[in-house]
Amino acid sequence: MDYQTGFFYLFAAVLLYAGYRVITARNPVHAVLHLMLAFSQAAALWLLLRAEFLGITLVLVYLGAVMVLFLFVVMMLDINMDTVRQGFWKHFPVAALLGAFVAAELIAVLWAGFPTVTGNPGAVAADPGYSNTRELGVLLYTEYLYPIEVAAVILLVAMIAAIALTLRQRKDSKAINPNLQVHVRASDRLVVLPMNATQKAAPAADAAAAQEGQKP
Repeated sequence: MDYQTGFFYLFAAVLLYAGYRVITARNPVHAVLHLMLAFSQAAALWLLLRAEFLGITLVLVYLGAVMVLFLFVVMMLDINMDTVRQGFWKHFPVAALLGAFVAAELIAVLWAGFPTVTGNPGAVAADPGYSNTRELGVLLYTEYLYPIEVAAVILLVAMIAAIALTLRQRKDSKAINPNLQVHVRASDRLVVLPMNATQKAAPAADAAAAQEGQKP
């Protein structure tokens, strides 16, 4: 077994574990984190298959943008898990039926399609100095630069909107307005009061004599 096969089994095992934890984790934040792990392992499998574009797209779009947005939303939304789990067993038969139907479709496609797939004997080997990743990067950031920037701005606006919509003002927090700090004046903080000068304290002997003289 070569190293590529070993990495394939490693990434596939971690992908299966992450996918299982996505649907079994009780904490929604943990489920989202395992989903991000699953996407990263799937991207690694695409890279092993020399499909760099699909792997990079999976990392940039799903792992770097959508999943981060989901994580922010799930963390900031105060989800009551007890309320969410109330209808689990009620909808479980329908969900199990749909899952079995999708699994049967996948098995049918793989069982019927894979045996008929053959390699392309006329494929020409690439130049050893050719870099598919570099060519994709040059193409994305030259010809398709503006669509990528527009997509990045849309994702940024969506993330900011999600944070703004789920932001709650806490009444017990002590916040300071920077505008008031900037416009503060010394006359508002310090007041100088005129006071009479105090007399010099008498020596201890004179004070004792004065007290003796005041006694009857």
